[in-house]
Amino acid sequence: MKRFLIAALAATTLGSAITAVTAQAADDIRPRMIRFGYGLNEDSNQGRAAKLLAEEIKKASDGKLKVRTFGSASLGSDDQMQNALMGGAQEMMVGSTATLVGVAEEMAVWDTPFLFESEKQADYVLDGPVGQKVMDALEEKGLVGLAYWENGFRNLTNNVRPVEKMEDFDGIKLRVMPNPVFIDTFKQMGANAVPLPFSELFTALETKAVDGQENPYNTILSSKFYEVQKYLSVTNHVYSPWIVTASKRWWDGLSKTEQEIIRKAAETARDAEREDTRAEAREALAKIKEHGMEVNKVSPEEIQRMREQAKPAIQTVIDTVGEPLFNEVQAAIEKAPK
Repeated sequence: MKRFLIAALAATTLGSAITAVTAQAADDIRPRMIRFGYGLNEDSNQGRAAKLLAEEIKKASDGKLKVRTFGSASLGSDDQMQNALMGGAQEMMVGSTATLVGVAEEMAVWDTPFLFESEKQADYVLDGPVGQKVMDALEEKGLVGLAYWENGFRNLTNNVRPVEKMEDFDGIKLRVMPNPVFIDTFKQMGANAVPLPFSELFTALETKAVDGQENPYNTILSSKFYEVQKYLSVTNHVYSPWIVTASKRWWDGLSKTEQEIIRKAAETARDAEREDTRAEAREALAKIKEHGMEVNKVSPEEIQRMREQAKPAIQTVIDTVGEPLFNEVQAAIEKAPK
């Protein structure tokens, strides 16, 4: 009987402790409105993931943390939103790692041409220690990295000719992200690389200010580039991650409970977004063809020629991020599943 009473008392004490902890956690969550910006439209893979993140945060905080999502670059380009986060004028966003190179040079490592051979490799490296190390470099610049999402392998579209060999790049005015490695890579190939924000891209293609661009299938489809582009060449020249970031100025004012809720929501949305992105990519190429684009796959031999031609751009990455970090990434890739 005595043992029973002791056990019951212990259970009661434990239950009270759990209740107290739960109550404490609830007290650590204050009502907040979080503005979350992104570049693509609401119907895109990026938009669906942003919606899921908002739902996860709302659910985990019992509705106290509310996320208002702003798609279609309505809060500005990636660069503009990054500046807003660093200044504390906006709370969160998801955008390309490539546009962060001017903020934290370590981010340039993900711009390395032909770095990954598969999504499995990318997941292993990005979600591992070296991926976290690169993300942590943002903090001293006023940003907090929460999770890498997937944009995907990038491929080329244009209105001049199918790109079947490296020489076919010659003279093509190709929009690239405002990023030194992307600019250098395509200059090495012979293209006229034109840096433009994504928000200006469709109009630039429509008005023939540029001949082409490079993005994953999903973005080509969701942005309706098939309306203003004729040729799609499968090059898989760069694997392009997105990254969810928060304003450090704002983040540091959150409780540990609030931070944990938001971080877990970013990771939950990451897993769903990757699955969604890859499923959509399998369908997107077929739909792009249905919309009338001519599609060609560049041969492995030509891809190797392009990789060799891109070596000066790869060296630029090494010079930017440092050989030790670049070698860490390469070592992680060697350990990754194919």
